[in-house]
Amino acid sequence: MTDERMIRAFLALDPPEEILREIGRVQSRLKKMIRGDVRWVRPESIHLTLKFFGDIREESVESISALAEKAAADVGPFELAIGGAGVFPDMKRPRVVWLGMDGETERLTIFQNGLERALREIGFPGEERPFRPHLTLGRIRSPKGLGGLAEALKEAETDVDARFTASGLCLFKSELTPQGAIYTRLAVYPFTVRRTA
Repeated sequence: MTDERMIRAFLALDPPEEILREIGRVQSRLKKMIRGDVRWVRPESIHLTLKFFGDIREESVESISALAEKAAADVGPFELAIGGAGVFPDMKRPRVVWLGMDGETERLTIFQNGLERALREIGFPGEERPFRPHLTLGRIRSPKGLGGLAEALKEAETDVDARFTASGLCLFKSELTPQGAIYTRLAVYPFTVRRTA
């Protein structure tokens, strides 16, 4: 019987601290306006997820790292900005409150799609839903008290001019606790276009 160590992992872009502070301010405004049963994500734990693996064998980290490092080395940094707020899947059945992304989102989507394809080739299942770059602010646990949700998202000044440069891809480990998920950065893969001799 083999003892396979499993970890919960994902690849993401890590916004800089000043952007996380701005996200925290947006989140605070929304918290005051949305009275429903929402589990808010701590601002320091907010990331732009490109690939969520779920539970994987610890030994898989090596093959993911090799692939992610090569993919990241083939692109330059992305210029991104925070967009307006919304919910998934829709206003009738809201489950997730998010902030959208502006800036070089088309380049980012092309990069994410290529990453997804390359990971599928080494045995990781692809995501069925199309990639929509976003930052998760909170998860709605119950529809109670959400009557003014649409108005809150419009009025909470979620369109902020917060631009940043994403300079690398990060591999995170996620540990679920009663207080929420704890994320540990396992590796960083810089976005540096490889020079040819």
